[in-house]
Amino acid sequence: MKNNFLFEHQELTRRYFLRLGVVGAATMGFWPLSGAPGDPGPEASGNHLAPPDLEPYFTPQDKFRDVSRGKPLPHSLPDDKKREVGLTRETWKLEVISDPDRPASIRNPLTKKDGTALDFPGLLKLGEKHSVRFAKSMTCLNIGCPLGTGIWEGVPLRELVWLTQPRENLRRVFYHGYHNDDPQQMFRSSLPIDRVLEDPFDLPPVILCYKLNGQWLESERGGPVRMVVPEAYGFKSIKWLTRILLTNLYHANDTYADGNNDVDSALKTFAATLSVPGNVKPNQPIPITGYAQVGISGLSKVQIWIQSNAAQRPPRDKYFATAPWTDAQILPPPKHWGALADERILKSTIGFDPATGQPLAWPMRLTRVHWAALLPGLPPGEYTLRSRTIDGKGVAQPLPRPFQKSGHSAIESVDITVKA
Repeated sequence: MKNNFLFEHQELTRRYFLRLGVVGAATMGFWPLSGAPGDPGPEASGNHLAPPDLEPYFTPQDKFRDVSRGKPLPHSLPDDKKREVGLTRETWKLEVISDPDRPASIRNPLTKKDGTALDFPGLLKLGEKHSVRFAKSMTCLNIGCPLGTGIWEGVPLRELVWLTQPRENLRRVFYHGYHNDDPQQMFRSSLPIDRVLEDPFDLPPVILCYKLNGQWLESERGGPVRMVVPEAYGFKSIKWLTRILLTNLYHANDTYADGNNDVDSALKTFAATLSVPGNVKPNQPIPITGYAQVGISGLSKVQIWIQSNAAQRPPRDKYFATAPWTDAQILPPPKHWGALADERILKSTIGFDPATGQPLAWPMRLTRVHWAALLPGLPPGEYTLRSRTIDGKGVAQPLPRPFQKSGHSAIESVDITVKA
């Protein structure tokens, strides 16, 4: 079935350009400049470009980009070693205990020593009553292109916190995954207890995830169980979860803090191009397409701006706020979601209409969308194309958080040559 992300992008943009009467674009003779930001472009074939092999809208598990840590990588361990260290559904156990250094007061710690640690059947039992599922793009803090988008399913972390019967002095939740029991390799993260117990701004809950796109979470994706924090970058969604500490410490302990990263930054909204004509003729309309990541602040517009390299750029305007941006068209939801059984959204998925399986709002926060635009023809010359987003509060990319260490939001630029 032709249900990959690029095919859907082609179909959406084809229909858009056909409505505008752009026959050449409708035949996709311009397709594409590059597969994704940072990826090598496809090989040319005559005047056409062969489409690259991109993932479906919802990414199959084996198509997610991987930025895992560890030597060796935990998912690369032999099966017998995985069973030994609890990285299979049959042997997984999770401790939820008080931090010995800054203890929270709890009545019922879940420990391996006492035989009370949570096992996988116990987690599924909780899931019978409490499981949730939601769509989310997984994105690395320092990488522009999303690693993949999926429907993540699991049990809210707060259900485990309540099992320990906390009483007082609980300010944060620390958690880490298996990394060869090597303190030097331990990858850890944390959340304030209020984010665990409540879901602000209509966000889904933080979950212990055991399924992705309706299938058991594979080892390479952090299985059997990982944390998933809906609004956060990937480093908050720790893989191969093995231990949770309830602590009275007031500050974060995240591994990423040691890399000068903002450990509390939420997903940002930004735009990137997917296709630009390979050969731009003078005075002919220029079809442009791309995608946008929809961060915590939502998305209201995608805009583009093309400037002659011979023109003087505005002084002291590093974010191009005074440039003559024009609106692109945000395209509708795809007809083919991909990576899901029978292409159907399960009825209880947060953010989707249970009757129709369509998104309740579009664009959906924490995911991505397609966009397209038709630029007027240009005289011969060298040009720079830029794209940006306007978030749901009317703030233009890269603001409101333009700092690299709080997540990618740089305005992308693409070189274009117009010649006969």
